[in-house]
Amino acid sequence: MNAMELWGRFKKHLCVVAPLGLRLDISRMTFDDGFFERMAAPIANALAAMQRLEQGAIANPDENRRVGHYWLRAPQLAPDQASREEIAACLAAIKQFAEDIHSGVLTPERSDDFYVALVVGIGGSALGPQFVCDALGSVDDPLMVRFIDNTDPDGIDGTLAELEESLDQTLTIVISKSGTTIETRNGMLEVAAAYRRAGLNFARHAAAVTCADSALHRKAVEEDWLRTFPMWDWVGGRTSLFSAAGLLPIALQGVDIDGLLAGARDCDEATRRTSLPENPAALSALMWHWAGEGRGRRAMVVLPYRDRLALFGRYLQQLAMESLGKELDRNGRAVHQGLTVYGNKGSTDQHAFVQQLREGPDDFFVTFVEVLKDRGGPSLPVEQDVTSGDYLHGFMYGTRDALFEKGHQSITITLDDLNARTIGVLVALFERAVGLYAELINVNAYHQPGVEAGKKAAAHTIELQRRVLAYLRDHRGTPLNAEDLARALGTLEDTEAIFHLLDHAAANKDHALTRRPNRNPFEAHYAGQ
Repeated sequence: MNAMELWGRFKKHLCVVAPLGLRLDISRMTFDDGFFERMAAPIANALAAMQRLEQGAIANPDENRRVGHYWLRAPQLAPDQASREEIAACLAAIKQFAEDIHSGVLTPERSDDFYVALVVGIGGSALGPQFVCDALGSVDDPLMVRFIDNTDPDGIDGTLAELEESLDQTLTIVISKSGTTIETRNGMLEVAAAYRRAGLNFARHAAAVTCADSALHRKAVEEDWLRTFPMWDWVGGRTSLFSAAGLLPIALQGVDIDGLLAGARDCDEATRRTSLPENPAALSALMWHWAGEGRGRRAMVVLPYRDRLALFGRYLQQLAMESLGKELDRNGRAVHQGLTVYGNKGSTDQHAFVQQLREGPDDFFVTFVEVLKDRGGPSLPVEQDVTSGDYLHGFMYGTRDALFEKGHQSITITLDDLNARTIGVLVALFERAVGLYAELINVNAYHQPGVEAGKKAAAHTIELQRRVLAYLRDHRGTPLNAEDLARALGTLEDTEAIFHLLDHAAANKDHALTRRPNRNPFEAHYAGQ
């Protein structure tokens, strides 16, 4: 395809949604002339399914619940008055709480004001607000926002060490929909212990986001935490950015949450359109279907050309892969569907993995994200008539051209500017595209049995560890290897798991376990002290 043919294809297939400050270019996807005709009925059915979802249909039959994250930015669309009132009340409470923190109405135990918000969560309770806070933060923010989003002791220590001098000015927000998420529970306990070591009352510095009457909700009420904010069973973690899980830390940082919500709401409206050339989410879903042959056979490499969007790939990874990665379709057939997402940021990617993208296997397509406005003021010329931003722009389109020369496809998303409203647009665009694509491939985007399977396996491992350590305590001083212990516990099928448990326990000081090494690590012996 020569340059003029590409120009004609670009003009024909560019989707412009001017009110959103958004353009979607699919001209470098190599779909054939009959593709849209073949997909007309499937995408019409997908759009109709999305309409039913927004109207309150049961979207997750496994848990008999609706999926209503679209209502969070347009409460009037919720199917019942109670939900509409709860959403509005929650938003008002978030704004009031942020205002009370910023103005000094609510203060810490021993200081005049709060300086840091520490969010304890995982998955959707962290990835969304992390992305937005990083994308829209500035040195003028009324609060810094930091995150503990794992049960890694070293990571927790690093974050708490950073906050050691300002712990008395730190507000901790614990986010867990169920109130039983292990990683979040562990982080909360570690943080509460840090407050106690500093002689501070954790409850005077804590707020919770959780479902009514969850274990976390009961704890927050019993201990008289500063505030609790609701979550609802119809909001999934990966689509919870516009609930209190995302809006609370974002508002505390000082971001314009009304602008964020307005961008998402306006994008929802645009992506309900049945005219495909005007619907960027439907076009995205169709391009994903084309690229992966309806089976996810190509990964999506996300390359945002702006430092502030560096975390977008991580956020999108969860949204897409947890929603679309399914063994079974809705009819119970084994399909092993999914859409692998990975990425970097431009132009760092050119010094990282673009070499393989250009000359390696054709197992991907790229989604480029560009922002037209470089910065608030004028830029320094680094060469005559050239700025740093001009180079960033040039590197992006140069990479796109270099990939296309080798037959690699790409989508380009262009935003006029980067602000709360356009971030809301970007998030809503992909939420809708993921939902539509799930309909095209006939999987349920709103349940995650694989995640639950991993949790059950982890629970088994922890219970096995308790049995192993109890046996060693009862036989203190008797050195045993992994096979000895498995045999003694009557669980030879867990021998390898016991080996790994012993290996980890002996490397730490927490369980009073000694290790007698051997040239063969499997013959190392362990004893309780």
